[in-house]
Amino acid sequence: MFPSLFRTVGVAALCCGMLVGPVFADDSAEINRLFHAGQVAEAFSRVEQLIAERPKDVPLRFLKAVLLADSGRRAEAQSIFLQLTVDYPELPEPYNNLAVLYASQGDYARARLALESALRASPVYAVAHQNLADVYVQLARQSYAEALRLDPSNNTIGPKLALLRQLTLPDTPSPAPRGTP
Repeated sequence: MFPSLFRTVGVAALCCGMLVGPVFADDSAEINRLFHAGQVAEAFSRVEQLIAERPKDVPLRFLKAVLLADSGRRAEAQSIFLQLTVDYPELPEPYNNLAVLYASQGDYARARLALESALRASPVYAVAHQNLADVYVQLARQSYAEALRLDPSNNTIGPKLALLRQLTLPDTPSPAPRGTP
């Protein structure tokens, strides 16, 4: 899989859709600053402290999951995103980020299900539509590859598979908005 195809949604994007006061914006900015300055332990310490004070704070929990994912601690991030989908099924962003984690593991079937949940929560969520299209491309690529393996003499599969491979080349012109999920 080519991770650049799948878009995560950042804390900034989540905050735009929720009523979040300036306190979170300040906390989030400080935690992000620490994290991106290489002070990862301090960033996690700060987010943990704030979650201990405000355990139901969705943006803080979301931020922690994003930081975990960005740190390569995908299983922990996945657990938090999954719990957010249970606690707040009306929010599409945790489903989307969960789908990105599934897709990064090559689990396109679970990614599809998570994205469909995101779209049930918000049918106008463009990022989830884009990610779902990318997942469908990956599923089609896998199916064509399997069909070719089963029937190597079928001359119609090769060109389709080549086209899908071309579609999954990483984007190079402009970096995707990180939406600092």
